[in-house]
Amino acid sequence: MLNLSNSLKKHLEKALIKAFPEIAKAAQMAGLSIDPELVPTSRPEFGDFQANIALKLAKSLKTAPRSVAQAIVEELQNDDDFIRLCEPPEIAGPGFINLTIKTINLVEEIKSRLHDPRLGVPSVNKAKSAPIVVDFSSPNIAKEMHVGHLRSTIIGDSIARILEFRGHPVLRINHVGDWGTQFGMLITQLKSVAPKALTTPEVIDLGDLVTFYRQAKERFDQEPAFQATSREEVVKLQRGDPLSIKAWELLCEQSRKEFQKIYSRLDVHITERGESFYNSYLEQVVIDLENSGLLVIDEGAKCVFLEGITGKNGRLLPVIVQKSDGGFNYATTDLAAIRYRFNAAPKGDGACRLIYVTDAGQANHFTGIFQVAKRAKWVPHNARVEHVPFGLVQGEDGKKLKTRSGETVRLRDLLDEAIKRAESDLRRRLNEEGRTEEERFIKNVSTTVGIAAVKYADLSQNRVTNYQFSFDRMLALQGNTAPYLLYAFVRIAGIVRKGGTPDIHTDTFSFETSQEWSLVRQLLKLDEVITEVEEELLPNRLCTYLFELSQIFNRFYDQVPILKANNQAKNSRLALCLLTSNTLKLGLRLLGISTLERM
Repeated sequence: MLNLSNSLKKHLEKALIKAFPEIAKAAQMAGLSIDPELVPTSRPEFGDFQANIALKLAKSLKTAPRSVAQAIVEELQNDDDFIRLCEPPEIAGPGFINLTIKTINLVEEIKSRLHDPRLGVPSVNKAKSAPIVVDFSSPNIAKEMHVGHLRSTIIGDSIARILEFRGHPVLRINHVGDWGTQFGMLITQLKSVAPKALTTPEVIDLGDLVTFYRQAKERFDQEPAFQATSREEVVKLQRGDPLSIKAWELLCEQSRKEFQKIYSRLDVHITERGESFYNSYLEQVVIDLENSGLLVIDEGAKCVFLEGITGKNGRLLPVIVQKSDGGFNYATTDLAAIRYRFNAAPKGDGACRLIYVTDAGQANHFTGIFQVAKRAKWVPHNARVEHVPFGLVQGEDGKKLKTRSGETVRLRDLLDEAIKRAESDLRRRLNEEGRTEEERFIKNVSTTVGIAAVKYADLSQNRVTNYQFSFDRMLALQGNTAPYLLYAFVRIAGIVRKGGTPDIHTDTFSFETSQEWSLVRQLLKLDEVITEVEEELLPNRLCTYLFELSQIFNRFYDQVPILKANNQAKNSRLALCLLTSNTLKLGLRLLGISTLERM
């Protein structure tokens, strides 16, 4: 209802200026506008919107809030355009102004959305928009993606999808861990177990990368000669030794292939730009910080001490940007990344907003990095840099999700298990219903439902909190789950197929029952929800909206005849079915979830 709420705000602002010109003049002199504090109502009996400005103005006017509200309402009732838009306002409680949109205007909004592929969600002017960088997933080379990467990958993908749908140019960046001291150990192991890989054009299959990494780590810990060679390899790699670079490239390529298998299954598209990309920019980070006067040498290390952030000893905490041995660290790379991403092209991305999707445990790290970047003036005026933290994935016992042997759960194993369980449940239901389906149908439905269940179970939680992973809950056909929403979509598609495509060009839409009007109002909330998620980066709000939409539709379907209604009512109700179907499909797509025509 963004169009309607924006219109109401203009009418309220106009009424405020007329009712209280002295307040309006003071605000204007201060370069401010009066916010009518218009919000959706919490309950339908209070109307569609509620303006709360009277309570705020009452303090400065030293007048009872209801009197302030009455003065505003009187001006609204003298506004012919407002009268055409809204029912007579009602003053409730201490001074809330409840506003109900006239049904004729709601019907017009429904009509416009039936003709709009964007379903009423406005698009930003892409030509005038600078890129937004979404930094997510970020696994480490030579390590397999595990359940810890699940949240970053699907939360980041959903945020990127929503921003792209709004029209923003989005850079989906995979900041993989492809540099650092561990590569000395890995290169030494590669040269030891597969030396031919360095001289043949084919990329050798190193097998299970987790095993490869573990074997290298064991040798590093137990064999002094291996450890010494590994340290030498780090120096060679940093100096650009051709053979070491070749070994590093082979390791990265092998990991890349494994990562892509997961991304393909999750339908996630992302551009790799690892830590190594910023190597040539690290020295300039130090130079810039020295020139800005922020850099301090402490015990041989070059640091920036944070303002207002102290350790347990009461001393200001430092961000180390160059170690005493001359080496760089994660902080240096992250600072180089911020500097590059905000720099204008061709020397950078020219971004206006940076979004980092990582676990909550990195909150302090990013707080420090962001402060240093801002103090160094690398963050342009009006640009934004944000950390999007998320909690742990836990087992049903409330502890960190692990295998029975105590190891971290591999992401591919988790997805396999979800699909396997979805298939088992589908075959059971088909057997109970006496249905016979082709294996291709069973595999497609099982894969779609299994992946959707994993994604939705995560996205439907407030990302800031930990959540307990349960296959039984996420695959249930009841409750706030992907199967519930997918089944609702399938049911609606079946109704539209049976009833025929509604005539959306008619001028005779009419909605009579409370169930229809509840569905109308829920459908019209989509644009507000999408813009809220764009701003607050909380995909669970979209999940909640879609779940509530499905519940409202099911009540409408159960209590109101559709196919057996008279022609005008049938067409109007089929139009609501079609718009609900389109809304669910769009919403699920923005969450990275595919829909099905049959289940």
